[in-house]
Amino acid sequence: MSLEGEVVILREEQRGDLDFLRELRNSMYTQAWSKSLPPDFTAPMYEKRFEAREFSFDPDEGRFVIVHKETGQRAGFIGFNWLDRRKATTQGISVAVEFWGTGVALDAQEVMLRFLFHEMGVRAVRLWTTGGNQAAIALARKSGFQEAVRVRESIFKNGELQDNVVMDLLREEYYAQHPELEDRLPALLK
Repeated sequence: MSLEGEVVILREEQRGDLDFLRELRNSMYTQAWSKSLPPDFTAPMYEKRFEAREFSFDPDEGRFVIVHKETGQRAGFIGFNWLDRRKATTQGISVAVEFWGTGVALDAQEVMLRFLFHEMGVRAVRLWTTGGNQAAIALARKSGFQEAVRVRESIFKNGELQDNVVMDLLREEYYAQHPELEDRLPALLK
């Protein structure tokens, strides 16, 4: 399955993407924060994760490689997990440095949000970042996310304590920003 935007195509990860995804995840530049710093994700870890997903068909998560339409290059990763059907999910995104400032992240985020709200029927999408990651916060705000929770000085990164920031976007907020889309879920639930 793939999803298409103006600048990107989101396609499910494939075995050939594992080295790219591992490098992206291990980069201190492309990670907003990680439970293990410095990141030390190994090839066998990614192989095991891929194998588990390949045969589980778990509908509660989706992992997509962001492909730049014009060049065909892998530009990053976007996914969702902890999907609580018709309620909420958590989104994550990581874009390779060479694609920063090109519109890739915003287009990928918009494609994912349309899929989550319009196809999956979720009520809310959440994301986590650090207070020091102003680019991630600005990107989220462009799509209508608002700060929901701030846990002060709870993450140590780049030699300083930073806030842990949770942002969310509610279904009605999403559809208010996208009048070209009709929210048919309320009618289906009657």
